[in-house]
Amino acid sequence: MEHVTQMQQHYRKFIDACHILHHQQVLDTDGHISFRHPRRDDVFIMPRDMAAGAVSSEADLVEYSTTGALPLDPTSPAGHAERFIHAEIYKQYTHVHAIVHSHSPAVIPYTISRVRLKPCSPTAGFLRACGPPVFDAATYATANLAGDSPPADLLVRDEYLGRKLAYRFSQGDVVALMRAHGFTAVAESTEQAVFRAVCTHRNAEVLTTALAVQAAAQRAGSFPQAATPGIHYLSEEEVAAAAAGEAAAVRRAWEMWVREVRAAAVYVNSA
Repeated sequence: MEHVTQMQQHYRKFIDACHILHHQQVLDTDGHISFRHPRRDDVFIMPRDMAAGAVSSEADLVEYSTTGALPLDPTSPAGHAERFIHAEIYKQYTHVHAIVHSHSPAVIPYTISRVRLKPCSPTAGFLRACGPPVFDAATYATANLAGDSPPADLLVRDEYLGRKLAYRFSQGDVVALMRAHGFTAVAESTEQAVFRAVCTHRNAEVLTTALAVQAAAQRAGSFPQAATPGIHYLSEEEVAAAAAGEAAAVRRAWEMWVREVRAAAVYVNSA
């Protein structure tokens, strides 16, 4: 009974996470979150092919093997096409216990332009001062495992592309941008993964606003004549200090976000 209760707690927290990511506009009808099974390192859990905000019970969740991203239950639906993102990252990094993949429209401009998504506020201290790496699925379009060219939709549909994306985290980054696609964030807990995904999305919004304000001021002739155009990003020291306080920030944010989604009638969590 204790085993069942513990898993139910994991499921309930995970469904809250799905709802929070939808409520915070990080996930809409696409994108997904997963968590590593607490007792089986080679198994991860994520929703079946459905919108995150609509996940409501354990019946909406599927257990997958990290090998081949196959459902443990052969009668289960195959699920999201990009479940290979999760499988390959879990396979390569044992410290990762939760992953978010988002198609955030706030972030995508920084995957297709030469403007780096550098950290602008302390809540984004987990981003490196130089900004996260960018993965381009098109680079590997003709070299996938099947030997055929995958659809040109930039989705990570197989082990080969999943493995190539996973390499982007080999230097310690916890967020990787994906060209014309979105981003993927990894973490040691579900709460931390949600926090990093939300704050990556918000950091992009802040940076876009700052760039727009600066450009408008220059066009209007109101930019200080003695000032050099540019964005004042967080320094290496500020990034390190912000990262050191991440645990407390995650706790505060999670407690508030859970209250918000549990009070919203649009979400159902029966786990």
